[in-house]
Amino acid sequence: MTTPSLHRPIEILLVEDSPLDVRLTREALKEARVTNELHVAENGEDALAYLRDPNTALPDLVLLDLNLPGISGRDVLEQIKSDEALAHLPVVILTTSRSEQDILAAYKQHTNCYIIKPLDLDQFVEVVRQIRTFWFTVVALPTKEA
Repeated sequence: MTTPSLHRPIEILLVEDSPLDVRLTREALKEARVTNELHVAENGEDALAYLRDPNTALPDLVLLDLNLPGISGRDVLEQIKSDEALAHLPVVILTTSRSEQDILAAYKQHTNCYIIKPLDLDQFVEVVRQIRTFWFTVVALPTKEA
């Protein structure tokens, strides 16, 4: 296990259907000075296809919205955590839902973290900075080869 070097791009899969939230995430990553490759899936089907594509490297982190068209974020989380090839991926729920039921269900499905999206851009940037600090400097993650 190793912590990804911040000198190489961090591979992030953002599963988000809101173009505004995608743009805010891109801006927040840029302002937080996160060197990254941000891959965006606009729905659950695209996210699962991306993760299961044998020609695509798995991301270092999945940022997952719960409320998606088609296959919901809840179902995507369930499928990731029940797939032996994907279960090790850290999944951070990044959503507007404050529902205690959603929070409890996400943790029961083994999400690694549940974050309620701030509506303020400055707060959102700070959340992304905290995600970066925690997941890419504090936490030990498995290597790609493992």
